[in-house]
Amino acid sequence: MAKPVVAIVGRPNVGKSTVFNRIAGQRVSIVDDAPGVTRDRIYTSAEWLGHEFNLIDTGGIDIVDQPFVEQIKEQAEIAIEEADVIVFVTSVREGITDADENVARILYRSDKPVVLAVNKVDNQDLRQDIYDYYALGFDEPIGISGVHGIGVGDLLDAIIKHFPTDIEPEDESRIRFSLIGRPNVGKSSLVNAILGENRVIVSDIAGTTRDAIDTRFAAANGTEFNMIDTAGLRKRGKAYENAEKYSVLRAMSAIDRSDVVLVVLNAEEGIREQDKKIAGYAHEAGRGIIIVVNKWDTLKKDNHSLSNFEQAIRANFAYLDYAPIVFVSAKTKQRLSQIPGMIEKVSENQSRRIASSTLNDVLLDAIATNPTPSSNGKRLRIYYATQVAVKPPTFIVFVNDPDMMHFSYERFLENQLRNAFEFSGTPVHIIVRRRK
Repeated sequence: MAKPVVAIVGRPNVGKSTVFNRIAGQRVSIVDDAPGVTRDRIYTSAEWLGHEFNLIDTGGIDIVDQPFVEQIKEQAEIAIEEADVIVFVTSVREGITDADENVARILYRSDKPVVLAVNKVDNQDLRQDIYDYYALGFDEPIGISGVHGIGVGDLLDAIIKHFPTDIEPEDESRIRFSLIGRPNVGKSSLVNAILGENRVIVSDIAGTTRDAIDTRFAAANGTEFNMIDTAGLRKRGKAYENAEKYSVLRAMSAIDRSDVVLVVLNAEEGIREQDKKIAGYAHEAGRGIIIVVNKWDTLKKDNHSLSNFEQAIRANFAYLDYAPIVFVSAKTKQRLSQIPGMIEKVSENQSRRIASSTLNDVLLDAIATNPTPSSNGKRLRIYYATQVAVKPPTFIVFVNDPDMMHFSYERFLENQLRNAFEFSGTPVHIIVRRRK
């Protein structure tokens, strides 16, 4: 099910990114610290009182070579289009400025709920000044301090009141997948080619995500799929299409609704930083992942081309070492027939459950092969483990001291699980807890 989207807008220097980081810091979901996951981003997942949502920081969106006022306008318009709720951030220290009023006028024209936050209310003396912001024409302004966290809980309470309540549940009978990637990697042509390869079209329906089109089809073996098409999500202005950062925003809701994500790379252009950012979000969301290298037919190749490209992918996507790689051509249909079967296999692995007795036998063998680390005369002791979730497979390992579980040893345990069980294409989450 797609998460609601919250966008933070406002003129420069009001503290949008500070508010963004403060709200993101309120989340309680697991954060993956695996090496190679890009942290420089303008979006994140957050949670408040059991409500999960995606958060966009328009302050992190750079539109170069644009007049100052035009830049603010475009950022606000992007937020209006993407968001379910808009947080309009102002600053109590400067009072209402012409730029604030300009943003307000843009937001008036939207049908989206707007929560007005007056930032930098760092002491009690400034609280009385927030009432001046009623003049902007929105509901009660909320005084906050992004730096100190004052009032952020009240702000989040106001945000979740506006979340949509009519979101339809997903149909669980089909495997849901999406294709994500930078603009011009060939997502649209791949979508069309995959549907051409699998001619049994069940139906085209309007998706539960705004304006997305879900295409249902059945593969030759009868397995039914629901393809979430982000490639033609909506028409955009040139500034939107030319800025690769925006492709992340377009992929977010599709990733949330997918069981398996196809990360599409362009063989002609190689690997770009933006590819890593988009793939990083799918990884952190715990989705099954297949790396699809498109336009493979256009390269001049020798006997080492495929292995060299694969090595480059593994080096740049170190955190996706579990993801299978397929080299395809939407134009010539090369290897396209493999994709439905790969999606089905990864989806099975995402839902795989391991009996606790079998799981603990594997852990005992792992510890015998590579004893647990020790520090200051104290050794890490692993008592037992149990699987607590699927999509992705998630395991709790109970120990005497979680602080002694070094990342490298946790990684070793994950590799042992992967060697013993079929988990290709899916992340595996290990949670370390003290035995009570």
